[in-house]
Amino acid sequence: MKRSPCPGNPLARPTNRREFLYVGLVGTLGLNLPTFLRQEAAAAQKTYALHQPVAHSIINIFLPGGMAHQESFDPKPYAPSEYRGPFDSIKTALPGVRFGEKIPHLAKLADQFTVIRSMAHGEAAHERGTHNMFTGYRPSPALQYPSLGSVVSHELGPRDNLPPYVCIPQVPNEFANSGYLSSAHGPFAIGSDPFRGNYQVRDLNLPEGVSPARFERRKSLLETVDAHFRDLENSDQIASVDAFYQHAYKLISSQEAREAFDIKQESGKTRDFYGRNQPGQRMLLARRLVEAGVRFVSLTAGGWDHHQKLKDNYQRNMPDVDKGVAALLTDLGNRGLLDSTLVMLTTEFGRTPKINKDGGRDHWPRVFSVMLAGGGIKKGLIHGSSDALGGEPEENRVGVEDLMTTVYHQLGITADKELMAPGERPVEIVDGGQVLDDILENKA
Repeated sequence: MKRSPCPGNPLARPTNRREFLYVGLVGTLGLNLPTFLRQEAAAAQKTYALHQPVAHSIINIFLPGGMAHQESFDPKPYAPSEYRGPFDSIKTALPGVRFGEKIPHLAKLADQFTVIRSMAHGEAAHERGTHNMFTGYRPSPALQYPSLGSVVSHELGPRDNLPPYVCIPQVPNEFANSGYLSSAHGPFAIGSDPFRGNYQVRDLNLPEGVSPARFERRKSLLETVDAHFRDLENSDQIASVDAFYQHAYKLISSQEAREAFDIKQESGKTRDFYGRNQPGQRMLLARRLVEAGVRFVSLTAGGWDHHQKLKDNYQRNMPDVDKGVAALLTDLGNRGLLDSTLVMLTTEFGRTPKINKDGGRDHWPRVFSVMLAGGGIKKGLIHGSSDALGGEPEENRVGVEDLMTTVYHQLGITADKELMAPGERPVEIVDGGQVLDDILENKA
C-alpha cells in the first residue's frame, strides 16, 4: 500500500523556505505551526487496509535441499528421456492434469488444493534459497529479516496458552528465527522427534522432585526452562526474557497446553493413517497443535538435494511425504479445520531440467512448484506453468514476495505494513508482492 496522496491539502508536501513563509501567513488565518506540522506528519504516515482473516493457522511443510518439480507436481512426460527423468507420470483427480508417479495419494486429492507450477527466484545456493522461502526477502548483509512464523507471532500473538510459533522437531535453519524482531517472537522448538519412542517435549514437564504445588509456589524457570535462558543470554531486550517467562509458565502450568504436544493421545489407527515414520508423525503433531490453538507450525520432511541417484533418493523420501501430506489434508478436512488452516508444501528451489551425468538434478531456482491447501485457497487449481522442459515459467510467474503477500493476506496481515528494525528503520513485512487473487476462493 503506497502512501496516500492528499491532493486537497497543499501542505502535505515536503516543505521549503517559501512554504514556511506560507505557514506564517495562514497562521494568521487559523492554521498555526503545530497544526501544520501535525497535518504534515499525518500525511506522511502509511495507512494500511484492514481485512478479515480467512486462515487462522498455518502448517508449513518445508522440503530442504530442493525438491525436483519434474518428479512431483510438474512432470514432463513428452520431453526427451534425459529431461523426463526416471519416473512415469500418473493421472490425478483433475482431468488432463498429471503428477509424478511417486505421489499417488496427492494425485487422488488434486481437486482439494492448488499447485503453483511457476514459482521462481534467483538464488541457487541452499542458504540463500532457504532465506527467500522463510522470510520473503533476498539475504542482506545489513539486516536480519524475520521468518514468516515470527511475523505471525508478532502480529497475531499467542492463543490458548500456547506458543504462537512452533518448530517440529528443531528450528530448521537460522532463517526460521525472529531476525530484527524481538527474540520473544522466535520459534518454540519441541526438541524431540514425535516419531521416536522416547518422544518428550523439552521444558513442558516438571523436573523430578518438583510437585505442581511447589512449582506454583515458586514459579521458577531456573529448573524448568533454563534452556531458553541460555539461548537468550545475549538477547535483544529484557522484555524478551519476560515474554519467554510468561509463555513458559503458561505452558508448564496448563494441562491443556501440555496435552496438545502429547501425540501418544492419538489412536493407533490415526498414527497408522499418517504413517509410522518421521514425516507422518510430524504432520500428525502439527495437526494436534493447530487444533489446540498454535498459529504457525513449521516442520521439515526428508532431504531433497539429489545431485546423484535421484531415482533411489526419491523413492526413499517421497512415499512417506506423499502419504503424510494426504493424510493431513484429509484429517483436517474431516475435523472441519481445513477451511481455517492453510497448509503449505514448499522447498528451496527446483532442480535442473536435464538429468546430470550422476543420475541427479542440480539446483534450479528459475522455476519450481509449491502446493497450497485450505485457508481460503482454491481447490483443484493448477496456477501457472513451466515450459516444455521445465526450465522457465511459461505463464503467470510467481515470485516469493507474491507467495508471502498472499499467505499474509489470508491471515489478515497487511504485507506492506512497516515494522521497526534496529536504528528506528521502518521495513515492510514484504517488499513489492501482490496478492494472488486467482488462487483464492471468492475472488475474481
